[in-house]
Amino acid sequence: MSFAQLSIEKKVISWMFTLLLLIGGGVSYFDLGQLEDPEFTLKKAMVITMYPGASPQQVEEEVTFPIENAIQQLPYVDYVTSISSNGKSQITVEMKSNYRKQELRQIWDEMRRKINDLNPSLPSGVYASKIIDDFADVYGVMYSVTGDGYSYDELKDYVDYLKRELVLVKGVSKVIIAGEQQAQVMVEISTQKLAQLGIAPSHIFQLLQSQNTVSNAGKIRVGSESIRLHPTGEFKDVKELETLLISKSGASELIYLGDVAKVYREYAEVPNNIIRYNQQQALLIGVSFMSGVNVVDIGNDIDAHLASLEYQRPHGIKINAVYNQPNEVEKSVNGFIVSLVEAIAIVIIVLLLFMGVKSGLLIGGILLLTVLGTFIFMKLFAIDLQRISLGALIIALGMLVDNAIVVTEGILINLKRGQTKLRASINIVEQTKWPLLGATVIAITAFAPIGLSSDASGEFAGSLFWVLLISLLLSWITAITLTPFFANLMFKETQLNADGEQQYDDPYQGFIFTSYKASLNLAMRFRKSTLVLMLVLLCSAVVGFGAVKQSFFPASNTPMFYVDYWQEQGADIRSTLEGIKKLEAFLQQNPLVTEITSTVGQGAPRFMLTYAPEKSYPAYGQLIIRVTDREAVATVMQKVRDFAQHNPVAAQLKVKPMEIGPSTDAKIEARFSGPDPVVLRKLSAQAKHIIAQDTGSHNIRDDWRARTKMI
Repeated sequence: MSFAQLSIEKKVISWMFTLLLLIGGGVSYFDLGQLEDPEFTLKKAMVITMYPGASPQQVEEEVTFPIENAIQQLPYVDYVTSISSNGKSQITVEMKSNYRKQELRQIWDEMRRKINDLNPSLPSGVYASKIIDDFADVYGVMYSVTGDGYSYDELKDYVDYLKRELVLVKGVSKVIIAGEQQAQVMVEISTQKLAQLGIAPSHIFQLLQSQNTVSNAGKIRVGSESIRLHPTGEFKDVKELETLLISKSGASELIYLGDVAKVYREYAEVPNNIIRYNQQQALLIGVSFMSGVNVVDIGNDIDAHLASLEYQRPHGIKINAVYNQPNEVEKSVNGFIVSLVEAIAIVIIVLLLFMGVKSGLLIGGILLLTVLGTFIFMKLFAIDLQRISLGALIIALGMLVDNAIVVTEGILINLKRGQTKLRASINIVEQTKWPLLGATVIAITAFAPIGLSSDASGEFAGSLFWVLLISLLLSWITAITLTPFFANLMFKETQLNADGEQQYDDPYQGFIFTSYKASLNLAMRFRKSTLVLMLVLLCSAVVGFGAVKQSFFPASNTPMFYVDYWQEQGADIRSTLEGIKKLEAFLQQNPLVTEITSTVGQGAPRFMLTYAPEKSYPAYGQLIIRVTDREAVATVMQKVRDFAQHNPVAAQLKVKPMEIGPSTDAKIEARFSGPDPVVLRKLSAQAKHIIAQDTGSHNIRDDWRARTKMI
């Protein structure tokens, strides 16, 4: 009986299975969601409470401490950190890492109720707490909008227009604006005129507070209609405030606010956040995406929508992409496709050299079908194409061919022994299917701790395990089903000799087998020398491993890096801006630098998952620098360090690369806690002095910073 005598039904099933993997995998690939990083929920929220006029100690004792106590009553809390500064409390809450997105929504609501119940018991003058539970939103597309010669109002009007338009793009979840300035109406009162007219300033304050209030004036019935009464005393323009009547009731003369004061509109003299792009005033637009979408497609839709709005863009206003996640994702996916093609090509070339043309084509084809089949299950289980899942597929490429190689080699050996194609396939599958399954399960188990972990690492890197599980199990299935089927189509049975009998050849002939057998015999002959050589190689490997640079996540391939700029505590934000401008001017002269985005007063919106935006500090600024290519990153970073070392910079600079994984503010940290601030500062100074003795240490600072002056 030959393999060709198998029933038509089984052949049809094999072809249907092949077509299912081929067509279904191709369709699934183009329908998979594509992201830069896997969906991950940061378990953090911020509670910001304003207490104008209070000292840091008052804020800590009267606001921060009671709120922290209320938060710590929740059983989900991992730890709480807080910063109490002049008139402001910033509390960061992190929940335990085993909670997921759906659970956190309920947890944030419970925390919000706790804080809202506490607010009435806080001192008068304390504003209601603001709970920010979308702290982890990632704005994967971030644009800067600049306009040389345009006023801030004109720039803001256009940015507001873009925001309304971008949120309409399908797949866009949220659009935010960063760098907005606080508008305010200035009323400069002449105290001399007030004194002459006998009007108290408090009288004007009361009048201003009662203006422009929206109130329900009621309604009247006219016939069958009910008509609403709407008072029309609202001010439509700032200049209309000058017509406000401020004379006292019963006075013979009518006195208006414009008679004693100058009224005009401007922005806050001391801003909270300043954004610049390539040395120009700018506003940032951040766009976040909905869950499970293909960000490459959404990015194309955004580009198309912006192109359709080009006619509305005023001449001279420019839109520049500070960070474009769809482009980075497209590069990653294209890089995977290149790796896949290269891997298949390498497999085929190696097998062509060692196993023959047909074996190489067969195993390469099985590898391709296995990867395509993996895409089908990734679609079914909602696993997107992102950094971790693509990494899993690349890791799996080297293992996916193992099962097919064993089965193919076994069929070839059995054919050389004179067996028919059917008997050769049955024998090798029966002989190896359970050992191959065991080896596959062992390989999968090695990654199980990642996927089955209940903490943050399991949530972030869990797809590594599941993709490997799917692909390796599928490789075992295709090895014992499709590999024998295609072997029947491609291989020939042993030819009969002149007597009509099958020719039996030694399957272990040829240069490779002969050489391998000779090397084994040589090793067995010189056993002691072989053992010594293996020991030397082992020791060399251990020594060499110690010289390998260790990092859980490598630096990003994106040609960008950051410069954190810290002035002394108490510095005015405008002073920080002047220092940032000097760095911008220096960097702009470097031909390797293509873009410089600066944010003063706080960090930029979170444009990638691993970027940690800094909280609000007037003494803080950050530069996000893009260079020509990846190789230029280290060069320009060193240039910045040299500039800070040889030029008077009234700040501490921290130059850091863009990293793929989570990064900490410092590689080494020491924490001191206790009731006496004076003692803590002394311990901090001693620790900094000890660390400074190491010549390799830099950027040594504490999070309390320097004491500030007060009058």
